[in-house]
Amino acid sequence: MDEPRTEQSPPSWEDFVRENDRRAGQGGRGPIPDFAPLIAIVEALRRAIPHELQEQFNALQRELLLTLRALIDWYLERLDKPELTPQVEDIPIE
Repeated sequence: MDEPRTEQSPPSWEDFVRENDRRAGQGGRGPIPDFAPLIAIVEALRRAIPHELQEQFNALQRELLLTLRALIDWYLERLDKPELTPQVEDIPIE
């Protein structure tokens, strides 16, 4: 099932969840992802793109952000809906 982690292997999602649960159990908050590297990459791309393509790059960023917002909205709607359980009816067999 769980493979032992070596020093070189990156943390798995289960490791992240376990660490988050451990911190939450101690009254602290789990680690908040740092988006600074992602923002730095996008900013570096923006500066590297020629001026003629800036408008297209801005449109691409806008579409990506709108898609992300739509995914978040869809997921929140899914969380708000009650879980659908099948209706089971006992039918006597004679």
